[in-house]
Amino acid sequence: MNMKPNLKLKPHHRLTTPALTALAPISWGSTYFVTTQFLPADRPLFTGMMRALPAGIALVGLTRRLPRGAWWWKSAVLGALNIGAFFPLLFLSAYRLPGGMAAVIGSVGPLWVAGLAALFLGERPTRRTLLTGIAAALGVSLVVLKAAGAFDAIGVIAALGSSASMSAGTVFTKRWGRPEGAGPLVLTGWQLTAGGLLIAPVAFLAEGAPPALDARNLAGYLYLALVNTAVAYWLWFRGIGRMTATSVTFLGPLSPLSAAVIGWAALGQALAPVQLLGMAIAVAATLAGQATRAAAAPRKLPSGDPAQDATPPFSSAEYNRRKLSMDVTVPAVRP
Repeated sequence: MNMKPNLKLKPHHRLTTPALTALAPISWGSTYFVTTQFLPADRPLFTGMMRALPAGIALVGLTRRLPRGAWWWKSAVLGALNIGAFFPLLFLSAYRLPGGMAAVIGSVGPLWVAGLAALFLGERPTRRTLLTGIAAALGVSLVVLKAAGAFDAIGVIAALGSSASMSAGTVFTKRWGRPEGAGPLVLTGWQLTAGGLLIAPVAFLAEGAPPALDARNLAGYLYLALVNTAVAYWLWFRGIGRMTATSVTFLGPLSPLSAAVIGWAALGQALAPVQLLGMAIAVAATLAGQATRAAAAPRKLPSGDPAQDATPPFSSAEYNRRKLSMDVTVPAVRP
């Protein structure tokens, strides 16, 4: 009797991973509201440390696994890109810019990913990636240049820097994969701990002693550490392991959409028509970019041999070095 397994992926399985991964940027959209309404003012470094370090230590304690060999420095690099640099820049932009504007600037992430992939992986971005990324940047420029209030150059630069840092982290997370037997939760704990430890001394040197915290502050930090960081980053790194890096990055516009909705509903923030147009262009371009890439990717037909049809796990670093499955240039390469 032929007992070959059925390896055909059902449609709802293909939708589950993007849907769960999308919860991460949706949650990150609330960062700006929590920062301005619940946290001490003008403490971006302390806030970044409080968001990362407690969550990282908790996850390392829960998984009970430490890096080995090269993964000590790899975890430090990824922690610096995804957490150590990203968080302070993110909170600096959140303190200086309206929430919707700061989040929409993050929609240039696909352009950063395309450029970094070309620089570090030797891959040229596709025309579709560039066009959708440029369209997203056009929407961003409309929001930033027409925003109400004074143009805050420091806030804009910080927002762009946070997007670049996160994009670089996404590229190298995809390239390096994970060590054998280490799941997304393990990798999340390593990076959050490394990033938090990187931020801590800088925070104390630049901002001084920790501020006095009331119940409202503690509630805000608890939400950021658990929901907005530990759970959200676990979903994000899980998505990177199962999707292409470009597809994951194109989920980023869900963050500005979430931030804008929260700002409108909870803070009464008004957006001018040109800002709404810019936001719509950025969100539509990035979401359309992900949808068109998924549609353009050719489907691999099963050969009937499970050994040939099975895809090596993302945790195999050797497989990722061979394939460099960024899906930036060759649509047929899929993780």
